Amino acid sequence: MDLDVLNMFVIAGGTLAIPILAFVASFLLWPSALIRIYYWYWRRALGMQVRYANYDDYQFCYSYRGRPGYRPSILMLHGFSAHKDMWLSIVKFLPKNLHLVCVDMPGHEGTTRSDLDDYSISGQAKRIHQFVECIKLNRRPFHLVGTSMGGNVAGVYAAQYPEDVCSLTLICPAGLPSTTDSKFIKQLRELQESKRIDRIPLIPSTPEEMADMLKLCSYVRFKVPQQILQGLVDVRIPHNEFYRKLFLEIADEKSRHSLHENMSKIKAPTQVIWGKQDQVLDVSGASVLASAIPDCHVYILENCGHSVVVERPRKTANLILEFLALLHSIDNNKKQA
Repeated sequence: MDLDVLNMFVIAGGTLAIPILAFVASFLLWPSALIRIYYWYWRRALGMQVRYANYDDYQFCYSYRGRPGYRPSILMLHGFSAHKDMWLSIVKFLPKNLHLVCVDMPGHEGTTRSDLDDYSISGQAKRIHQFVECIKLNRRPFHLVGTSMGGNVAGVYAAQYPEDVCSLTLICPAGLPSTTDSKFIKQLRELQESKRIDRIPLIPSTPEEMADMLKLCSYVRFKVPQQILQGLVDVRIPHNEFYRKLFLEIADEKSRHSLHENMSKIKAPTQVIWGKQDQVLDVSGASVLASAIPDCHVYILENCGHSVVVERPRKTANLILEFLALLHSIDNNKKQA
């Protein structure tokens, strides 16, 4: 082989080896940094742009795609200890011409965290209303989506600000009484009895606890490498004190059944999506909503747990789109009648 050709292969191999070694080093030494890069890349690939909005001295962080059009904008509220990027798996299956807004909930990720703030469900609903007014999202009624804690907030928001919301999707929402205790509720009771309430299963501080949380939240058993589990924990640990405070706030009597107390006030057409094997919030909550909200469409997903957005993103996106299309069709028929 010609020496110049050999040198070319050596140089090319060295050039390729550098990013590969950098990736391996990041994976082994700084898995949390790799996770942040992963979300940054995924947002970029899906065309989601990050922006900030200010209400007085309070800052909201959100991502968006598209512009308001003839179809309703969609505002998405994430669950406890998550962030706006949890919706990316669903955004992937939504049309690019839809106007989507995913906001970090109060105290989460890029949105202001203050010890003086009211983190009750009603307090969070008021903050989200401030955000909506900041970006003028309520110039026209929008479709509101919320999951878990975000579902609780979304339901209360729809009840308290009915003029803002044209339709509502609640994905395994919190804030409802249940006829059957979930595995998570049973674990909480055991922790209370043993006075170990600081060991909340949804607030992991070790890779092993993170693996247990993923098993609790998901019916699908994802094989997550130890380094990724460590990275997920490293990202969360600086925020765990806040998560404990927040959890005790939303589990308090003031917020525990907020959605149940407000569901009769919800006037918008409502869609409920729930994983049949949810171990965090029992699926019986779906029938509670169906009995109280007049125009309620319930979808129970087989072989799916609490993390509906992660486990069944395509199905969830399709259900939301079909629901919006149904409402659009009904509205057109009313106009023609």
